[in-house]
Amino acid sequence: MIAGAIIRRLPVLGALAAVALVAAADLAFPPPLERAQAVSQLVVDREGQWLHAFATDAGRWRFAADLDAIDPGFVERLIAVEDKRYWRHWGVDPFAVFRAGISSAKSGRIVSGASTITMQTVRLMEPRRRNLQSKLIEMVRALQIERRLSKTEILELYLTLAPYGGNIEGVRAASLIYFDKEPVRLTDAEQALLIALPQAPEARRPDLEPANAKAARAKVLEKLVQARAITPVRASEARDASLPAARTSFPRLAYHAANRLARSSHPGITRSTLDRLMQSRAEAMVAAYVKRFDDGATASLLIIDNETRAVRAAVGSSGLAAKGGWIDLTAAVRSPGSTLKPFIYALAFEDGVAGPASVIDDMPRNFGDYAPENFDRTFRGEVRVREALQHSLNVPAVTMLDRIGAARFAAILRAAGVPLRTPHRADATPGLALALGGAGVTAQEIATLYAALAKGGDVRPLVWTTDEEASIAAPYSLFSDATAKRVSAILADAPSLAGRAPAKLSQSAPRVAFKTGTSYGYRDAWAAGHGGGYTVVAWVGHANGSPRSGATGRKAAAPLLFEAFDMLERNGIRLPETIEEIDGQPAGPMLARLNRPRRQAPPEITFPRSGVEVFESGAMRGFALAARGGAADYRWYVNGERLVREETSGRAVWRPTGPGFYDVTVVDRKGRMAKSKVRVIASR
Repeated sequence: MIAGAIIRRLPVLGALAAVALVAAADLAFPPPLERAQAVSQLVVDREGQWLHAFATDAGRWRFAADLDAIDPGFVERLIAVEDKRYWRHWGVDPFAVFRAGISSAKSGRIVSGASTITMQTVRLMEPRRRNLQSKLIEMVRALQIERRLSKTEILELYLTLAPYGGNIEGVRAASLIYFDKEPVRLTDAEQALLIALPQAPEARRPDLEPANAKAARAKVLEKLVQARAITPVRASEARDASLPAARTSFPRLAYHAANRLARSSHPGITRSTLDRLMQSRAEAMVAAYVKRFDDGATASLLIIDNETRAVRAAVGSSGLAAKGGWIDLTAAVRSPGSTLKPFIYALAFEDGVAGPASVIDDMPRNFGDYAPENFDRTFRGEVRVREALQHSLNVPAVTMLDRIGAARFAAILRAAGVPLRTPHRADATPGLALALGGAGVTAQEIATLYAALAKGGDVRPLVWTTDEEASIAAPYSLFSDATAKRVSAILADAPSLAGRAPAKLSQSAPRVAFKTGTSYGYRDAWAAGHGGGYTVVAWVGHANGSPRSGATGRKAAAPLLFEAFDMLERNGIRLPETIEEIDGQPAGPMLARLNRPRRQAPPEITFPRSGVEVFESGAMRGFALAARGGAADYRWYVNGERLVREETSGRAVWRPTGPGFYDVTVVDRKGRMAKSKVRVIASR
């Protein structure tokens, strides 16, 4: 009895075993759906406008299809032509298979295929030779896919992978390249062409085979008329429509930022914080700006929204065709020159070491074996701290850094997310040369600091995506709001650029708190500042770091900075009009004088030194007189007659009247003097 019961159940057991075997095979050999995830990376601006796209690793233009962003009429017509029972079958259409078999038997050849859209999708994921065995595999795979995905998802998969000629895959890429528009509103003629292309994409490419493309489009229109998916009149009009004669190029904005975002994000679309209009204007501005240089210099530019620290424009170079143009120079480590000086003074203000009105000496001084000099190799004697910062005097800045501590300064910036890098001295203790650019930073890091200066001393990292912007990070307090306002007020009152009216005299120009910087050997020209709710950082130089003689931050980079602020077309934020008082509160206990010496040294003539001989041939151009020490505001005399400073250079220039001996005298503000006797020799 037991044996008989087993025999009677054999068919059921066999069926169950078969089902189990099929299920096991289905799990062991799933369809390669992951292949469809290899789509082109697309970076858009904060409003979703296209910035830059990158082809897949295989060099294909392929974007994920979204039925909500595709003309529904196109989808209905595609199904009417390719798979009219698509919504009712399970991946294989038995009626189509039967019809194809009968037609082939009658004619002795394959007259029509039986491939559903699901089966075509299988073929796109796993290309095989076209034969009966491949067709059977496609059927099995189609059933597997239908079990895993919804009908809508399968359609989106097909419209992502379908070939449209060349390296174009997917309906979105095809619509953008051939028609220069998204596939949300396609004309009848455009729909017919996009339905026809995937069946023979190379033979029907409209840009290479227009006759074939037109004929294939006409056949599709005829099928649509038969399926009552279009009226004969509209089909006739679509047949006469022109074909796209060439491919459309994709927008290519923000290459460097988009490339970095694309590589660091998940496949698909990345929404950046960039503003498309601002980015395009900034790129055009930088490209036009560098044309004034004839030495192959390039430039970079950053524009930051101070409120959220979102990057609104990032120009990595003046163009990919420029020397080193592929390098993102906003992320390159460079010497910052004097751009970090405001933060040295800010920390000194916080410590109560000095205030804007404190007196500090700008005189020759050694700090161990380090003897800094000013950029123009002259010294001004006693100056106010605000003047020392506005005129970027080196000795006062080094003195201030010496008081707050170079190691402490470096540690505070590191804690704020700005590491100072010393070339070839990774383990060395930070030195006083930090004040003059003796460590490497990036333009992005400088932007981080100046944006903090604009927002009360609170440091936050720059944000590049809208997701990051929506979740603002907790700030790191670098210094107080009062200190930030004092430093900003000092920088805003710095001397204006040549030919540019001070912001105080203009009702429309933004009032910008800015600082320039020039690295050793004129390798880097910087300008950084904030105003009008934005922070801007401009850099000009050679991508390979080679020097540019005479190219200072003020001459080479500051004009670009102000062009950027002018472009923003916003009024500047209202900075405090005075330095000593802010919002009615005193600046706090600050030293009236920093490092007052017991006795101030008299001035010293550095050119011409006593006893030197000069040739008369230089007299027409004149000799620029120079001194250091004392109390500045020098007055110069030659043989008792006072020299008048030139208006153009602001310097005392001596033009000897002929050969002979001359007495040169300099007198400082306190009446102390120095003399030198010089001989002028007749030119031979």
